[in-house]
Amino acid sequence: MKLVILDRDGVINEDSDDFIKTLDEFILLPGSLEAIKRLKQAGYQVVVATNQSGIARGYLTLDTLNAMHDKLNVLLADIGVNIDGFFYCPHGPDDGCECRKPKPGLYQQISQQFNVALEGVPVIGDSLRDLEAARAVGAKPILVRTGKGRRTLAAGKGLEDVPVYENLAEAVDALVKASH
Repeated sequence: MKLVILDRDGVINEDSDDFIKTLDEFILLPGSLEAIKRLKQAGYQVVVATNQSGIARGYLTLDTLNAMHDKLNVLLADIGVNIDGFFYCPHGPDDGCECRKPKPGLYQQISQQFNVALEGVPVIGDSLRDLEAARAVGAKPILVRTGKGRRTLAAGKGLEDVPVYENLAEAVDALVKASH
């Protein structure tokens, strides 16, 4: 099975330092729907793994988060595809959970649910914690410049052997080309 893991905020949709709290704030980045469709057409299962500490902080409810994911899947259904799974950490940074990236718990959940080893699985993210969590499970970290990606690049740490692309569409183009 071919699998790819996508971070959400800053990769698929716009990010905000003030959190994505409402359905109206859940705005897709240009080209992200089409990029996901190209992944699906290339035979990939596509899952989303996202830290959502806004839930623990009281900024949004689980119902609002689910409505955002439903909106994404409705828009994808309009072009004939879907996300195969949404995995999220609802905890705050001080909760000591194992699922908040950079810890690998979310990715381990994906591995268990899909019964697949994550060695070499592409993980596309915009922050160092996405890359660190990917490395922790042997996955292949990929950075995009959207969202917090430019800040991550500017910090310059933890980027050894990490391919960098302008956005999700460019990263997907490279992945699909390499898989043929």
